[in-house]
Amino acid sequence: MANRDHGDPGDAPSVPPALASVANDTRPSAAEEARTLTAATNAATLATLTADGDPWASLITYGLLDGAPVLCVSHLAEHGRNLARDPRASLAVVEPGAHADPLAGGRVTLAGVVHQPGGDEYAAARDAYLAHVPAGRYYIDYSDFSLWVLHVQRVRWVGGYGRMDSATGADYLAAQPDPVSPHAAGAISHLNADHADALLAMAQVLGGYPDTTAATCSGADRYGLDLKVITERGIAYTRVGYRQPIDSIAELRAATVELARSAREQNP
Repeated sequence: MANRDHGDPGDAPSVPPALASVANDTRPSAAEEARTLTAATNAATLATLTADGDPWASLITYGLLDGAPVLCVSHLAEHGRNLARDPRASLAVVEPGAHADPLAGGRVTLAGVVHQPGGDEYAAARDAYLAHVPAGRYYIDYSDFSLWVLHVQRVRWVGGYGRMDSATGADYLAAQPDPVSPHAAGAISHLNADHADALLAMAQVLGGYPDTTAATCSGADRYGLDLKVITERGIAYTRVGYRQPIDSIAELRAATVELARSAREQNP
């Protein structure tokens, strides 16, 4: 469970606790969540420090070199001059897609110091930036633009209300983007539309809520499914994990079929 360090709707007394142990609540780590989110978009807010030591925020695009953000910025821009003077910087990346409540979406802050790559690293950084930002080919070779690589030292991930955690830069770079969640929308819709009974059984038997009267899938990743459950005690959220992690969206169907079978077999 991700750390909770401030009040949120999920902490309300009306949210019913689980009545039984959850069979497997394994979920992506904060480092994995951060890698998944940064790989899903190419725009962020860059925070730098001015000559007077004031914070300066700018919209930028970025690529990823083995997870490390690659920036292509102009010396004519204030943030470009700031980086040349003080390498301390952070990126705030927001989950793509519209949310009625922006604070309910995911976001991550990557903090560290930048450096200008050279030699083989420059070529790799250039390729990484252009792979993530194709429009960069129109300006990347201009004389006033430079590449910078952010050496990530600290990560703060927020997955919406009540879901947040921190990670080290080393853990972030060692993690891999989730291969399932970015492609799972169709599968989630299918589960909710055609397999409500299976989701109900999963929540009752594997998810710790035997009094569930209805369940819907709200997310899927390489480790398992997130479920929203309705009980006579109120609405809650739980987790059902696969027997083992999966490595692609193509494996999701078999993993959910196995969960449904396990729930039916254990259902008293």
